[in-house]
Amino acid sequence: MPTIPEQIASDLLIWAVALFVIKHLLADFLLQTGWMATGKERLKGWIAPLFAHVVVHALGTLLICLTMAPQFAWLALVDLVVHGLIDRSKALIQQRYHFKVDQAAYWWLFGTDQTLHHLTHLAFAVWIAAAASSL
Repeated sequence: MPTIPEQIASDLLIWAVALFVIKHLLADFLLQTGWMATGKERLKGWIAPLFAHVVVHALGTLLICLTMAPQFAWLALVDLVVHGLIDRSKALIQQRYHFKVDQAAYWWLFGTDQTLHHLTHLAFAVWIAAAASSL
């Protein structure tokens, strides 16, 4: 776990957060195929679609890290695992309760999923900005 300095350059933090927000939009909504989206929700045969989806996320994280703080390139592997756990957990809850889009619980689950991703990205952004600030 990296050490967070007392002060972090705000411009680096803002850039890192912005890049992670854009990365998430691209990976979760624009580059996610129907095969990934529906496949990762299945009871069986979900591993390949989920893996393909999280690889897209991990590659985005890798690009951000290589640009801003190459020593944190390992965050791409963390993103791969964490994103996979969050998405699979969401799928399992959805399979258990069969929430429909007209139910508040569906949107609570979706919002919780997205919030967990954004909190993960915020932690990554802080680490990257902290590392870049201490150089």
